Amino acid sequence: MSRVEKLLSNDEEQEIVQAILEAEKNTSGEIRVHIESHTRLNHFDRAKEVFHLLKMDNTKDENGVLIYVAVNDRKFVIYGDKGIDKVVPDNFWDATRDAIQVQFKNGNFKQGIIDGVLSTGKQLESHFPWNHGDLNELSDEVSKG
Repeated sequence: MSRVEKLLSNDEEQEIVQAILEAEKNTSGEIRVHIESHTRLNHFDRAKEVFHLLKMDNTKDENGVLIYVAVNDRKFVIYGDKGIDKVVPDNFWDATRDAIQVQFKNGNFKQGIIDGVLSTGKQLESHFPWNHGDLNELSDEVSKG
């Protein structure tokens, strides 16, 4: 079993999916989590690549957010689409980064991801509120590479 598979049980993965559903309830933003063991690329570049592979750059308002985790590298990236970058300040993801980092440092990977997802939802809510008729454009499942 790889470290990616060991990182989260099926039940823990479902808790993350529930957190994504909860976080997206009040925003039109789309949140995905991708976990893989390692990348040879710069982690930001890999997150950007995964973002495209998951078709997250095809949302109507360009407001998708990927939480990318490279387990063996002990790195994570929060990657937001162009629509988000146009309207948020430079330090927009600091609270989300800090929420994840605190839990990861304590070995609480599931909780770190959940805290990051919920923080992302809160952050997106003010700039991309949910409107009647908004659709869930992307899968809420955790993807793995």
